[in-house]
Amino acid sequence: MILEHEIPNGSKLYFGASAKVKRRIENVASEILDANGYQEIVTPMFSYHQHLSIADKRQLIRVNDAANNSLSLRADSTIDVVRIIEKRLGSNTEHKKWFYIQPVVTYPTTEQYQVGVEFMGEKKLSSVLDLATTIFEKLDVKPLTQISNIKIPELLVEMFDVLSIEDFKHINIDKFISLEVEWLTKLVYLQYAEQIDEVIAIAPESIVLELKKMKDLCTEMKCDNTVLAPMYYAKMLYYDELFFRCIQGNEVFARGGRYKNENLTSVGFAIYTDSVCEELTK
Repeated sequence: MILEHEIPNGSKLYFGASAKVKRRIENVASEILDANGYQEIVTPMFSYHQHLSIADKRQLIRVNDAANNSLSLRADSTIDVVRIIEKRLGSNTEHKKWFYIQPVVTYPTTEQYQVGVEFMGEKKLSSVLDLATTIFEKLDVKPLTQISNIKIPELLVEMFDVLSIEDFKHINIDKFISLEVEWLTKLVYLQYAEQIDEVIAIAPESIVLELKKMKDLCTEMKCDNTVLAPMYYAKMLYYDELFFRCIQGNEVFARGGRYKNENLTSVGFAIYTDSVCEELTK
């Protein structure tokens, strides 16, 4: 029996102090983003294209429109924002810097509030990573920034027949080390920017190229609370190179990266409002 006061598992309820903290997070973010030339967009809750941005399609909550076409509730905002700006607004706007404050939902009843940023046509990830850092500083939150590069796991799978993407999803360190390749072992233990050159000196050229991108990002960004995680693999479909996570303990406060939609390369991130709100209301 479902009692009258129960809410579905995974859904959110904010009231009183927690609602005030949530609104403060959103206000701080919107003020900083507006000051940096970002305009706000609110996208529809229903979408025809969510399958393009969600790695596990079982997470989608599916429904049908009036013509019985399949659509789903918004489980990710990035691809819809880019598609709407490019395809629907088109020549009506040349603006490239956008932000959104809205929830996403995944199967069966999980809600997640987000503050998201998309800088369309931009390739420098530091341009948005610094914004995330500024927002966290204003909120007096100091998460650790983890820098990764999705191409490194993909290249390693091509180089070593015994490795698969699943090994990187589950961070199978023992398997990586068992290959007894010096540069690969050093790559596994690479954590800080000052260690990169040691790996670059002995790694294959294709790996060196991707490590230099990570090194350049560390040089460009203003956050000094940073670690490298070259073996980490993102589960989002659209990241194609550099990406980052802002984490504290086991909680992810933000995630962002570089991605490509058709021929347009962009950068963006999403702050997970619920996790930050929980931290601030402890």
